[in-house]
Amino acid sequence: MLFDRFAATRTRHVTVVMENIFQSQNASAVIRTCDLVGVQTMHVIEDRNPYKLNPDVTLGSSKWVDIERYGSQSNNVKGCLDALRAKGYRIIATSPRSEDTTPANIDLNEPMAFCFGTELTGLSDELMEQADEHIRIPMYGFTESFNISASAAIVLYTIMERLRASNVAWQLNEMDLIALKLQWARTVVQHADQVEARLLRDAGIDPENGA
Repeated sequence: MLFDRFAATRTRHVTVVMENIFQSQNASAVIRTCDLVGVQTMHVIEDRNPYKLNPDVTLGSSKWVDIERYGSQSNNVKGCLDALRAKGYRIIATSPRSEDTTPANIDLNEPMAFCFGTELTGLSDELMEQADEHIRIPMYGFTESFNISASAAIVLYTIMERLRASNVAWQLNEMDLIALKLQWARTVVQHADQVEARLLRDAGIDPENGA
């Protein structure tokens, strides 16, 4: 079953923060990358720009990735970072400021939230100052930087490949796997309640009382 196959590749050890992305093609490309590399959750800060998706770019990937939005608080950056830190994430800003830390050598042991900023100006000063670490992508050409979707793809692919080859416990636990498959089933499957009951029974859980 595809749900079983793909759920086993998902992680919340890595997550993504998108701050004020205003081009829908970039917003859409990043969520598609998350789906393809196995990152289950994105966090979106919408201080100035709403996070809009282009279905021609996402190709349905937004059905499979969770999006947490921060747009209604007095300080959405703080709200997002506080929520992530409460879950044990290190806040990692993508920036040329980093001299030594790259996707190839950053420590993988603790959960990581990689932050990407606007197409024109990058991350806000507030987020840059609040970050626990900064990471850069090595570049060898004249152009100043990769665009946002390329940066996210390079970072996430590199990190996920390293995690899959490591001894870090990056995969979802059994209960999270079940919850994720049920969530997917509710999204796309007719008679999802029946599928949910079967998945719970297969896991040894009584669908009537959850025990």
